[in-house]
Amino acid sequence: MFKKFSDTLKWIGDHFKGLLFLLILILVFMPSAEAPLKKPNLQEIKLFGPIMSSEKIVKQINAAAKDNAIKGVLFNVNSPGGAVPPSIEISYAIRNLQKKKPVIAYASGIMASGSYYASIYAQKIIANPGAIVGSIGVIMESADIKQLLDKIGVQPQIVKEGKYKEAGTFTRKWTPYERAELERVTKDTYTLFVSDVAKARHLDINASDSYANAHIFLASRAKNVGLIDTVGTKSDAESTLIKAAHVKHPRWKKKDKLESFVEKLTSKALFQLQSYFYGLKAEL
Repeated sequence: MFKKFSDTLKWIGDHFKGLLFLLILILVFMPSAEAPLKKPNLQEIKLFGPIMSSEKIVKQINAAAKDNAIKGVLFNVNSPGGAVPPSIEISYAIRNLQKKKPVIAYASGIMASGSYYASIYAQKIIANPGAIVGSIGVIMESADIKQLLDKIGVQPQIVKEGKYKEAGTFTRKWTPYERAELERVTKDTYTLFVSDVAKARHLDINASDSYANAHIFLASRAKNVGLIDTVGTKSDAESTLIKAAHVKHPRWKKKDKLESFVEKLTSKALFQLQSYFYGLKAEL
C-alpha cells in the first residue's frame, strides 16, 4: 500500500509540469458558468493584418449570413491590404451579407488597398479619426538578381513554351514586351478595383483621380472625397449598427476561448508582415 502511494507521489513529481499545464488549459478553455441564456444578436468580424487568404474570414461572413439570430455585423478593419483574389472574395462575401442584414465597416487603424476593397459594400463605412484610408491602386513587383547570380556563379537554366512565360522573372531584367504584358495586367486589375469602388460608393468614375490613383487619406479627407461616410470611434460604429439592425437589447457574439487565444498569438506576427510577397503577384 505504501509502495503504491510512494509510486503515485513519484509519478506526480515526474509529471508535475505537464499536469500543471493541463490544469491551466482546462481553466482557460472550460465553458463559462455564466453563459448567456439568450442567443447573441450582433457579431463583430475582424480583418486584421495583411490579406494572404480569404478562407477563414469568408467562412465567418457566410456563417453570419446563415445565422438568423444575428441581426447585424460590425466589420472591424485594420489591414494594409494584400493579394488581389482574396481581397475580392471578402468584398463580394460582404456584399452578399449586406443583402441579408446590415453591415457596418469600421476602420480602426488602416483600411487601405485590398482591405478598403473588402469594405466597400458595407451599408456604411465609419473611420477612426486617426485611421488611414484609401490607397486604391495595384502593384506588381519582382527583384532583378542577375548581377548577384553572376557574382556567385549561378547560371539559370529554363525550358519554356509561350512567349510570355517568363514575364516577371527575377533572374534577369524584364524585356519591353514582358513589362508591357505585366502593365496590362495591373491596369486591368486597377480598372476593376476603381469600377467596383465607384459602383459601391456611388462615386463618379470619371473623377476617380480625386479618390483613387493610390491616394491615401486621413479619415476626415477620406470622408470629403466619398470613401467613407462618417468619422467616429468604435462605439459610434456599434451604435450605428444597433440602430440599423433594429436591435433593442444588443448581445454581442463572443469568440470561444480557444479561438481568442490563438488570435492573440497570431495577431502580433501578422502585423510584422506589412510588406511581403511570395512569387510574382499583383497586390492591392
